[in-house]
Amino acid sequence: MAADDRSRRDGDDPSGRAWTWPLSSLLGSLSPAEREPLLTLGTEVRYPADRVLLRESDRTDFLLVLLAGVVKVTGRTHDHRDALLTVRMGGDLVGEFAAVDGRPRSATVTSCGQVTARTVSRPAFLDCMRREPRIAQAVNASIVTKLRAANDRRIDFTGCDTATRVARVIHQIAVTYGEPAGAGAVIRWPITQPELATLSGAAEPTVHKALRRLRESGAVTTGYRTIRVESMALLETIAYS
Repeated sequence: MAADDRSRRDGDDPSGRAWTWPLSSLLGSLSPAEREPLLTLGTEVRYPADRVLLRESDRTDFLLVLLAGVVKVTGRTHDHRDALLTVRMGGDLVGEFAAVDGRPRSATVTSCGQVTARTVSRPAFLDCMRREPRIAQAVNASIVTKLRAANDRRIDFTGCDTATRVARVIHQIAVTYGEPAGAGAVIRWPITQPELATLSGAAEPTVHKALRRLRESGAVTTGYRTIRVESMALLETIAYS
């Protein structure tokens, strides 16, 4: 695991409170002075667990600047199931696609536990992008990173068995959002086996078997609402060897 992927950047919002964001996130990639104009926009809102923040196909165009907490991004499949597409946490933006192009929402965003965010209108966001080239550059880079990650996952999964796909999904989540813990990392936000199955492109019973194999290997342990990676090196070997 790269050091930058696991490190965090502490920052203050205009009210003086401190937040901690991954350096790989939008807010974490900006210096305090660079991100301040973004953090002064809109209104701060707190959401409880399991609240739908944005809904697929809605024509709303505001965005959320996530300050703390984790959200899951889901899409509706042709057979009316909710497929987990990705997760986002404090330091990220959600809803920026609609804020940029004004089209209907492409996915649903739901809180996983308590979430604190700033809700920003489309006009205020676009004006900030025009006035602040460093923020605009960071937003564009963030969008490209999301699209590249989606493409990479499709390519990586081609020809892989389920156990490998599950290992890669857990490894990617741990690298991006896990809390460092010794030689491993802890994923504290709740991810269900059906959600892990949709991320892995596999059936739930097959994912259950893959998780058992990962536990038996000593790479991961699972608990209530958590997944602990005991060894990132071992998990990476299983996922990419």
